[in-house]
Amino acid sequence: MDRVKPTPKLPLSAAPAVLHVDLGALAANYRGLQALAAGEVAGVVKANAYGLGVAAVARCLITAGCRSFFVSSLAEGIELRALEPEARVYVLEGTGREPRRCRDERLIPVLNTLAEIDEWAEAGGGAPAALMLDTGMNRAGLDAGDVAALAQAPARLAALNVALVMTHLACADEPGHPLNQRQLERFAALRARLPAVPTSIANSAGALLGRDFHGDVLRPGIALYGGRAAVSGPNPMREVVRLEARVLQIRRIAPATPVGYGASWSAPVPVRLATVGAGYADGYPRALGNRGFAIAAGQPVPVVGRVSMDLTTLDVSALPDGALAVRDHVQLIGGGVPLEAVAEAAGMVNYEILTGLSLRLPRRYEPAP
Repeated sequence: MDRVKPTPKLPLSAAPAVLHVDLGALAANYRGLQALAAGEVAGVVKANAYGLGVAAVARCLITAGCRSFFVSSLAEGIELRALEPEARVYVLEGTGREPRRCRDERLIPVLNTLAEIDEWAEAGGGAPAALMLDTGMNRAGLDAGDVAALAQAPARLAALNVALVMTHLACADEPGHPLNQRQLERFAALRARLPAVPTSIANSAGALLGRDFHGDVLRPGIALYGGRAAVSGPNPMREVVRLEARVLQIRRIAPATPVGYGASWSAPVPVRLATVGAGYADGYPRALGNRGFAIAAGQPVPVVGRVSMDLTTLDVSALPDGALAVRDHVQLIGGGVPLEAVAEAAGMVNYEILTGLSLRLPRRYEPAP
């Protein structure tokens, strides 16, 4: 019987594109948020730590002082528990309908419905859980009626070991949005009917709204990874991610010569093109065709033609002859190409760019974990 052979491991120098992850900047971002916080700062490491690699990221954050983490699913929780046996791990989507496995892995489910609460009370064996309160996002969590039902059934609450009461802000990335204050007020009213335990309100954007929004546990995600948490304005976080691609070919083309699939761009004058080894299979969005830019030899150069699966073409005519050569590298994300600029040009948000980074991209962690 034929066996599938593993992908051979090659040196990073052989890769057409490499994702650089600055762990020093990640740790600095964590420490900066901790300096702002009224209480504890947890790390949100769901979706493979926003695409950067949960093992290296969690290890870095623990070294920086992080002791609590949030993941999305039971599977992510089990993965993180194997990596970090002593960390507190909250699972945002609850028990995954496997409460005993969740309990046995010493994970803390975030309970979103009365049915989940009853299930955990029966199967959790007194292990801690968190309660999510819906204060205006209308996505997940206990609403006012659910909280009233709990408050009116003391035995139901007594069967739980509630470790944290949470909510999630819908518009924290818009500091002046009136829903932010309304959610804070609703949360205060609802939690007053529940056990007096620590609270968690703010994600990355909420952390910047001030300590009234912090609660006892901040849970930043995008800010840890260098992304701007607000819709606009300056970004106080250090850059963590840099996607670098190797120049595979340089060519000159005549006016009116088309480039790429669909001939969506044609040279208006004689131009010099560089083809680099990254495309949408690496997580560099196809929507950046004819819209994005890279940094080559220290200067911005436009993406021309459509981004293809493995290749992207740049117009490097503005560079002096000899400034860029085959085997040199260009920066596609970071290194002068802000994450937010990439997202805006692609019609996306910075979260999508990070979580869309392909697993086929080798990661270089600096310094090495």
